[in-house]
Amino acid sequence: QVQLVESGGGLVQAGDSLKLSCAASGDIFSSYVFGWFRQAPGKDREFVAAVSRTGDPYYPKSVQGRFTISRNNAKNTVYLQIHSLRPEDTAVWSCAAGTNWPTALYYDYWGQGTQVTVSS
Repeated sequence: QVQLVESGGGLVQAGDSLKLSCAASGDIFSSYVFGWFRQAPGKDREFVAAVSRTGDPYYPKSVQGRFTISRNNAKNTVYLQIHSLRPEDTAVWSCAAGTNWPTALYYDYWGQGTQVTVSS
């Protein structure tokens, strides 16, 4: 099993950048692929990025260009850099771990999420 803890959220201004972190523990970090998701109030959860075991990124076409996902296997941590934040990025941002690649759907473990609020 894998335990995931996100951090790095907060209140930011539109146009700012933010780097979220997802610290993993429990199982062998390098065995998993990871994804980032967001869920805005009243909306469905949305997939925004994934990273393979070797660090290859995967983004849906809807978000390409503003997000950068990466991982540090030595630190058991996955990152999501968000550029040019917009008020509509206000959401709870969560990371997830799984073994399928590439995938926007099939993840086995989830963190609790970190709140990002973007003011205009």
